[in-house]
Amino acid sequence: MVEQGKLYRRIVQAIVADIVAGTYPVGTRLPAERDLTERFGVSRPTIREAMIALEMQGLVEARKGSGVFVLATASPHVEQELDIGAFEITEARRLLEGEVAAVAATEITEEQLGELRALLVDMDSDDSAAAEVADRRFHIAIAEATGNAVIIAAVTDFWDMRFRSPLAREVLVKAGSLDTEGRLVEHGRILAALEARSPVAARGAMRDHLTRVIDHLLLVTETEAVERARAESHERRRALARRAV
Repeated sequence: MVEQGKLYRRIVQAIVADIVAGTYPVGTRLPAERDLTERFGVSRPTIREAMIALEMQGLVEARKGSGVFVLATASPHVEQELDIGAFEITEARRLLEGEVAAVAATEITEEQLGELRALLVDMDSDDSAAAEVADRRFHIAIAEATGNAVIIAAVTDFWDMRFRSPLAREVLVKAGSLDTEGRLVEHGRILAALEARSPVAARGAMRDHLTRVIDHLLLVTETEAVERARAESHERRRALARRAV
């Protein structure tokens, strides 16, 4: 039985079964994303995660402007546990962290606001790794402002889960980070709402930010973007090979 929390696995299992049954022979194109969302009754992010999971298993390939094609036959028992996807994690974060920000707005201290201001400056770093560390700390610091140990642990775990899960890591590596300017503006709005002690504004600002993260993931994981990244990677490998001669 497929766990409810891992809907993408249900789609993966069904498509693997179709490949085994010969519905989609090697070389044929899978149905369009819109058709798959209707067939399975799930969202675009869930279908996107299923396609990436199939690609990670070497069963399909996204081709620019053409769709997703079957690359190999599959065993009816083939299944790789890829854990939770980046879309599911971000959707859960949007629900939880919106409420966390609302609570934090009523409890946050001046000292904690000072830390958030400093972290916002750190997020403007040219060092992407340092900016990512500051981003993570910004969200956890807001959770800490609630004074609730369970909330703090949950927000921390959501952040760390993104790179513990192979599927989430695959999506996030392909996606890269939000543009620095957008990230600063959105986090600035969250901070301003907390400074104003407005639960409604803090909730809205946090949800708006995480909605844009989801939109960004959808944009960069379009099949054309995946194919483009693959082509660029292939070209880099060829260039390295030429230099090694």
